[in-house]
Amino acid sequence: MGLMVVAGAQIACTFGQVGNLNVTSNLKRLCGGKPIATVKDAQAMANITPCGMCSSMANPQVAAATAAALGVLTPQPCIPNPTGMWIGGQMKEMIEGSPILTQDAKCMCSWGGSISIVNPGQTKMVAG
Repeated sequence: MGLMVVAGAQIACTFGQVGNLNVTSNLKRLCGGKPIATVKDAQAMANITPCGMCSSMANPQVAAATAAALGVLTPQPCIPNPTGMWIGGQMKEMIEGSPILTQDAKCMCSWGGSISIVNPGQTKMVAG
């Protein structure tokens, strides 16, 4: 069991840096005055904000910039591209039929990175 993730949580990508999580799947159930996230909060830009600079060669922008720099890795601004919902949410507690997002969850990016929760945005409420 992990801490519940709330709006404003910090996220990080293995090929990027730190970004933030916005909650749009739930605006009614709160923890510390902030909406609790669910596994559905995995949409690019709406939920998952850019994570700084991307260094994945699977990202076409990075590949093009690196080719133009004669093979020297040239990171480019992150444009998140999640492949689906978060994996590893709390299955015992649901909000409107969706599992609550917990700090141990991961979300895959189609550029090859794994997005994880760095800071769940609160420190008191454990899911489950």
